[in-house]
Formats: sequence, structure tokens, C-alpha cells
Amino acid sequence: MIFKLVGDGRPYPEHGLTHREWAQIPPRQVRLDSLVTTKAMLDLHSLLAADSTFYGDLFPHVVQWQGELYLEDGLHRALRAALHQRSILHARVLELPAS
Repeated sequence: MIFKLVGDGRPYPEHGLTHREWAQIPPRQVRLDSLVTTKAMLDLHSLLAADSTFYGDLFPHVVQWQGELYLEDGLHRALRAALHQRSILHARVLELPAS
């Protein structure tokens, strides 16, 4: 098992963070098997592209809400980490208060 759950959509409230605001969150280690994805589909070309992170944040974006860790952005990076036999990923984690 790579992820805790493969989801399709964001169950947490909209946070409104910009790319610049995400960049202010220091990355931390997250176990892949603790993540719930927010996308059920991926693009194989993006997964295999050598420069797939060239235009985006180097670290995936994770939202912590109601005790769960949701992988909002970075599915391809997380899968590449799993393909390289890594169980830990460095990600930026935004903690949202429970509603």
C-alpha cells in the first residue's frame, strides 16, 4: 500500500493560500502511507517527465484537517518517491482548524 486512501476531491474547507504563502511553510517529513490523495487520476507523462517539478514547488502540499493528511498537490512526486522505495516524503503541511 502506498497511500492510506485514494480520494477524489478535497473534503476540507477552502484555505485560499497562494503559491507564495505555501512557500513560507517549512517542509517536514510525512509518511506516504499516512496520506489521503485528493486526485484519483494521474498523467503518466507527468509522472515520468524528468523536469516535472521545474515549474512548481519542489515540495508537495499537504493539508492536515480533522486528523487526516490530504495530499493536495504533489501526487506525481509522491508516486516517484514510492517507485524509488521511499516511504517518507518531505512536504509542506498546512494545518487547518477543525470546523
